[in-house]
Amino acid sequence: MREVPLIELHRAFGGNLGEFGGWTTSFDFGDPVSEATSVRTSAAFFDVSHMGRFVLRGKRVTEFLQRVVSRDLSKVREGFMSGPVLLLNESGGIIDDNMLYRVSEEEWYAVVNAPKIERDYAWLKRWRSELGYADVEVEDVTERSVLIAVQGPKSLEVMESLGFKEARDLKLLQFARDAEVLGERAVLVSRSGWTGEELRSYGFEIWCSVDLGAKLFRKLVEMGIRPAGLVARDTLRLEAGYLLSGVDFDETTTPVEARYWIAYDVDREGFVGAEAAKRRYLEGVDRIRVGLRFKKGARFIPRHGDPVLVGEREVGYVTSGAFSSYLDRAIAMAYVSTRYAYIGGTAHLRSRGRLFEAKIVDPPFV
Repeated sequence: MREVPLIELHRAFGGNLGEFGGWTTSFDFGDPVSEATSVRTSAAFFDVSHMGRFVLRGKRVTEFLQRVVSRDLSKVREGFMSGPVLLLNESGGIIDDNMLYRVSEEEWYAVVNAPKIERDYAWLKRWRSELGYADVEVEDVTERSVLIAVQGPKSLEVMESLGFKEARDLKLLQFARDAEVLGERAVLVSRSGWTGEELRSYGFEIWCSVDLGAKLFRKLVEMGIRPAGLVARDTLRLEAGYLLSGVDFDETTTPVEARYWIAYDVDREGFVGAEAAKRRYLEGVDRIRVGLRFKKGARFIPRHGDPVLVGEREVGYVTSGAFSSYLDRAIAMAYVSTRYAYIGGTAHLRSRGRLFEAKIVDPPFV
């Protein structure tokens, strides 16, 4: 079990601690509903330092990444992030989804999911060897840095108040290296996030040293910006239709079943798992991921594994769910039989002995 580097600040400011992906971090800071609401209406910040951070270097690093991730990186400009990319196993199953940062032709950064840090690191090193890219360096810098996400419609003003002058100039998924924040140099600041706010250009992420991260944490609280934990973050990402690694997909799930089209091009070839995933696409799949939107006022939380029914027939199951105070309704992701995946159709969820009516929808929910 590891602790996020700023764990003492989490304790000092009322964080309710728990374990996620092998890390101790804050599940909330006393009121996860208000934390999520702050992101949608003003601003809040998250310490997401439990996410893994890698540096990849070498003259052939771009060529190597093209062989191991699901998206074509040739169109990613220097100073921009890739958007989600997938690491697939040889059977086409999703190991993880990552974000890549093109620093230069010979250097990329990666942010990976907390439960998959060791898995992703070992997988990259394995294929570096098997594909003949021993000259490419893969370094795990997770515990030597922190990642702070400022999210919400007031995040632009917050970043300017922190002294980041380029805030208004950054485009979606663009980042500034050696960015000045609180008069010091951060590794980078990006126009990004995992709450859906970044799509409205409302989100920023700061990758920096542990010392600067501690100063940022204290300064943001001093400015009246609410710290938020994993419970609020999970609700927000679900509202945005984002998949959670290990929950909404695992290594038995291909990007076809997950409908992870933003990260996967079925016609792209030449990367690990590409042939197997395309074969699944051509042969057809038995289940696909859909959204479930419940009626307003039905205050409950759909749980992982809750069965989905069409008529009296069980046709699928929930992978993740939440009650969204912003939408005043429960929402969920589920995998259902392709025979019953009628977008716009009606289904029911059996949860704790009760049936709840839902509409089958295509996420996002906001």
